Amino acid sequence: MWVHDDTCGLGPYRADLVETYWRWEQDPTLLVGYGRQQPESLEARTEGIAQQLRGDNIRFTVYDLTGEAPIPAGVTTLLPDSAVRTAEYVVMLAPEARGKGLGTAATRLTLDYAFHITNLRMVWLKVLTPNEAGVRAYEKAGFKAAGTLREAGYWLGQVCDELVMDALAREFTGPSAISKLMRR
Repeated sequence: MWVHDDTCGLGPYRADLVETYWRWEQDPTLLVGYGRQQPESLEARTEGIAQQLRGDNIRFTVYDLTGEAPIPAGVTTLLPDSAVRTAEYVVMLAPEARGKGLGTAATRLTLDYAFHITNLRMVWLKVLTPNEAGVRAYEKAGFKAAGTLREAGYWLGQVCDELVMDALAREFTGPSAISKLMRR
């Protein structure tokens, strides 16, 4: 585990978990939340993970630490633009991991890493406006609404807006798992 709090940890993105990641990505709720209209084959996903592991993006496997042993529960990704020290944020949680606060915890840990290790100044995301649970989780983690892309997405077959949210390093407050590690 690279970074963790009491309930959630971030570890390496792993090729041996490709089938697990793929299963999560085929969940209809996730397909709706991402605004994607079609599933992907396991073969295509397996080819894709090799490129992802070599790429410049920062990816973490999210672990649920509330049981006896850490259990993979999702993935967080930072898509950095190093020229301006910002990154787009993407999160995916397993269906069985949703509604437990893991999304908020994983997002907060990823922001902590982004601001204290990668030295980004701002992280942003897009979320479909009908995804109220997602918006709440992002707000709890430190994101704020920055604007709206009108009619930019689809939710259950209907056109909807996308909310753009951002988090700034200078506004990132509260406990830092990275700072805690540095004090050891």
